[in-house]
Amino acid sequence: MIRPELRETLWRWREALSGAAVALAGLLWLATAGAGFFQALAGLVVLAGLGIGWIGYRRVRFAGATPGPGLVQVVEGQISYFGPHQGGFVALRDLEELHLIDHGRAWLLVQAQDVPVSIPVGAEGAEALFDAFASLDGMNMPALLRALDAPDPPASQVLWRHPRLMAHRRALT
Repeated sequence: MIRPELRETLWRWREALSGAAVALAGLLWLATAGAGFFQALAGLVVLAGLGIGWIGYRRVRFAGATPGPGLVQVVEGQISYFGPHQGGFVALRDLEELHLIDHGRAWLLVQAQDVPVSIPVGAEGAEALFDAFASLDGMNMPALLRALDAPDPPASQVLWRHPRLMAHRRALT
C-alpha cells in the first residue's frame, strides 16, 4: 500500500529514523521519569538514539543518491565488485590508496599487486563500503564525506593512503 518511492526513501533513511525514534522514546521517558536512576537511564537512551541517528545520517550521505551499475559485497575484510563490464576483489589489508574519481562518481581502490578496482558510488550494496573505509587506519571520514558532498569535485582526489606508504615517502624526502 506504500508507494515504491516512499518505501525506497524510508528504507534508505531507516537507520537515521530508528535513531530518531529511540531518542524520542528516551525523551518521553525522561519527561515522565522521576529523579534518580531511571532519569539517568532515560538520558542514556536519548544519547544512544542520537548516536544511532547520527551514524545513520552519515551512512545516507555516503550512499550514492543516483544508482550505479554493479553490485558490491564486503565480506570478512574483502571488497568484491561485480560490474556489467568489469569487476574485481580487494582485501582491505592489501589496499594501498583510496581515490574518489570521475568527478565524485566512483571509488578507485588501488592495491600493490593487482589491478585497481573502480566502483561506482551508487552501485547496489555500496553503502557497505562506509564501514569498510571507516576501518582503514588513519581514514578521515569527515573529509571523505565532504569530498562526496562537494558541489564541483575534482576529476580525481586521493582520500586515503596506507600509513606504511606515507612513512616511506617521508623517509625518501
